[in-house]
Amino acid sequence: MIDIKKLRDEFDATAAELGRRGVEIEKLQKAKDLDAKRRALIAETETLKAKRNAASKEIGKIAAAGGDIAAAKEEMRKVGDRIAEIDRELAQVDVDLRETLLMIPNIPAPEIPTGPDSSTNKVVRMVGEWKDPDFKIPTHIEIGEKLGIFDFPRGVKLTGTGFPVILGQGAKLQRALIQYMLDLHCQKQGYTEMLPPFVVNSDSMTGTGQLPKFAEDLYHCQIDDFWLIPTAEVPVTNYYRDDIFDGVNLPKITPETPVKLTAYTPCFRREAGSAGKMTRGMLRVHQFDKVEMVNFVHPSVSFQQLETLVKEAEEVLTGLGLAFRVIMLSSGDMGFSAAKCYDLELWAPGEQQWLEVSSCSCFTDYQARRLNCRFKDADGKTKLVHTLNGSGVALPRLVVALLEQHLNADGSVTIPEVLRPYMGGKERLEPVK
Repeated sequence: MIDIKKLRDEFDATAAELGRRGVEIEKLQKAKDLDAKRRALIAETETLKAKRNAASKEIGKIAAAGGDIAAAKEEMRKVGDRIAEIDRELAQVDVDLRETLLMIPNIPAPEIPTGPDSSTNKVVRMVGEWKDPDFKIPTHIEIGEKLGIFDFPRGVKLTGTGFPVILGQGAKLQRALIQYMLDLHCQKQGYTEMLPPFVVNSDSMTGTGQLPKFAEDLYHCQIDDFWLIPTAEVPVTNYYRDDIFDGVNLPKITPETPVKLTAYTPCFRREAGSAGKMTRGMLRVHQFDKVEMVNFVHPSVSFQQLETLVKEAEEVLTGLGLAFRVIMLSSGDMGFSAAKCYDLELWAPGEQQWLEVSSCSCFTDYQARRLNCRFKDADGKTKLVHTLNGSGVALPRLVVALLEQHLNADGSVTIPEVLRPYMGGKERLEPVK
C-alpha cells in the first residue's frame, strides 16, 4: 500500500498522481482524515497517560501525609476509563485506515502514458520479424486438432469451460517449455528456483495485492480460508513476508546484488470480469502453467532492474525464434500494485492478434509495505525493499503463438532448436494419422 505520509504531507500532488489511475479524491481524503483522527487519539491518550502517572505520584504523597485521596482517585478512574475508550476507538480507526489504504493502488511512475485503458498503451519496440507464408495459417484450435494435442470437450466434462486437456506431444511440448525457461533463468540469468505451495492463506493474497480488491477473480477454499494461487508471484514474494534482508540470516541486498527467485506453478483464475473477451481455445483459460520471476531489490535501482527483468523475459521468446512486441502500459491498464509495467505480446497470425504472454512490473515499496519486507542498508538503517515480478512466461498463449508462427505447409510444426534436447531430439510436431 502507499505510504500514508504521501497523503499527510503531499496530498494535492499525490491525489493528482493517483487521479491518473482514476482514483477518486474522496477515497484519498477519507484515508487522510482517518490518519488525522488516529494521530489525534494517540496524542490524547499519551497526554492522559502522562497525567495519570503524575497524579499517581501525587496521590502517593497525599496518602503518605494522611490526606484524603478519594477525589483524586475518582478523577484518575475517569482518566482510566477515557484511556480505555480511546484504545477501543483507536483499534477501530486502525482497521478502517488499513482497509481504506488497501483499496488504493500504487502511485504510477511519471513516465508511463496517461489513459483509461489499453488503447493508450505505448509500443516500445518490435522484436523479430514476421512474414506471412504462402499458405493460410489456421487458428491454434485447428492446428491442435490435426496434431491431436488438445481435447476441449473432455476438459468440459472433467471440470467445465476453460479447463482444457493437453495430450501426447502437446503435453511434452508444454513440459519442455517449462524446463527450458527454468534452465534459462537459473543457469544463465542468476535465479534460484523455488517450488512453492499452490495454495496460500489470506495474508499472502493481501501481501501481494490480490486481496481485498480482486477476491471475485480468485478461487477460494472457504472451509480452510485458503486460496488457489493466480500466479507464483503470490507465494514467492510472500516467502519473505515479515523478514529483513540483513546479510546474516538472509542475503544482503545492495544496488549490485538483488535477490532473484523463479518458480513454475499452475495458476488458477476465475476471470469473473472476462465476459465478452477472447475466450476461444487456449486464449483465456481458468487453469494454466506459468514460470514466474520475482526480484527483491535496493530502492535506488528498482526501475533500472525492471528493464533488466524485461530483457530476461524477452530472452525466453527470442530463444524460441518468435516475433513479439514490448508495450508500456498506461495508467489505466496497469496492474493495481504496479508503479510501472511492460507487457510482452506475441503475434498470433492464425488469430490475427497480439497475445500477452508476460507482464513485468515494478511495485516500488507498495508490496513491501503490505508484506513488512525490509533490508539493512549500508548505513545500518532498516528500510523497505522494492519488489518486481515478471512472467517468464505464461504457457497457453505462448503455445498458441508457437504453433501458429512455426507452422509448416504440411500441417507439422517446427520445434525450436532450444526445445529439442527436452523432446528427445525431435524436430517437428507431426499431424496424427
